[in-house]
Amino acid sequence: MESGPAIFAGTAFALFGAALLVWTGARLLHRAPVAHGVGPVAAVTLSALSGVIFLALGMWCFGRL
Repeated sequence: MESGPAIFAGTAFALFGAALLVWTGARLLHRAPVAHGVGPVAAVTLSALSGVIFLALGMWCFGRL
C-alpha cells in the first residue's frame, strides 16, 4: 500500500527534472535567456542543478520501492 505514493512522487519528480533539463537545453540552443533579470551563467547553473536534483530525487523514490 505504501508503494502508491512513492510511485506518484517518483514520477512527478522525474518528469519535472527531465522537463527542466530539456527546457534549459532548448533555451541554450536558441541563445535565449533562461531567466530574466539574472546573469546567464547563474541562471543556467541553477536551472541545470535543480533539474539534476529533481531527477535524482525521482530515481531515489523509485529505488525505495
